[in-house]
Amino acid sequence: MTSVRDLKGELAGVRGLVLDLDGVLVLKGALLAGAVEALAALDLRGIPYVIGTNMSIVSRATLAAELARGGLPVPAERIVTAASTAAALARRRYGAAPLYVMGSPDALTEFAGLRLLSYDEAADAAVEAAAVIVGDAGDDFTARNIQSAFRLLRGGAGFVAMHKNRWWITPAGVLLDSGGYVAALEYGTERRALVTGKPSRAFFGEAVRMLAGQGGAAASLGHGASSRLSRGEVAMVGDDLWNDIRGAQKAGLRGVFVRSGKHGDEELVRVAAERGGRAPDIVAPSITEVVAALSD
Repeated sequence: MTSVRDLKGELAGVRGLVLDLDGVLVLKGALLAGAVEALAALDLRGIPYVIGTNMSIVSRATLAAELARGGLPVPAERIVTAASTAAALARRRYGAAPLYVMGSPDALTEFAGLRLLSYDEAADAAVEAAAVIVGDAGDDFTARNIQSAFRLLRGGAGFVAMHKNRWWITPAGVLLDSGGYVAALEYGTERRALVTGKPSRAFFGEAVRMLAGQGGAAASLGHGASSRLSRGEVAMVGDDLWNDIRGAQKAGLRGVFVRSGKHGDEELVRVAAERGGRAPDIVAPSITEVVAALSD
């Protein structure tokens, strides 16, 4: 078993963390042992971290409130989601230009200050958009609204998808997720959407930008306060060997796999054996040991 001393050496040079939510801090809706203490230790040392999740049906403010009620106090500005990454990308790339965003009303609050077309506006054949952004629109995935997206994309709008999940579990049962609608639009337009959720480079790039904006880390770890945080100095801690670990590695981050979630030895063998496969940079039992090694 990997000791804290071994982990300390393996984590040398890590100055910031991206923490997956499910499987690292919570599991099946319940807090994992040591999760609260781990975040408190990171706060005490001034080590920057963000919590990264593909959840895109709610805003970060709503998610932060839900986590706080569950005993995990995390401010919204320390959360990065597929929706918040899409909104950040839209601000940088499209500015004040009109956008057609298909998503839940709560998730759309991430796009505050941007010009969003309503579904009725987008149905007007004379209207144009700088980009079509597809998220979890639920019952708003109507034939009319999808045709509006298709027309705008055909007219030259940028194409962004928060994620491409195939299905999800709801109180009503298993339902087709937004990935199916994204796939239909890709097929019809013969274009590929830029995905902003894990395992995309866009997601990990936004996480690193958020980490770089947090103060205190460089000084606490013995670097000058103006030291710039590079991707190689950031580790993604996750339980999913493909979306978390491989995605982070492809984006230039280090991948720390923890055994507290859904993947284990069988998946470790598979991911290393795949064509172009790569084992995690580090394997640890849980977030507790990772933070202990960084804080030692």
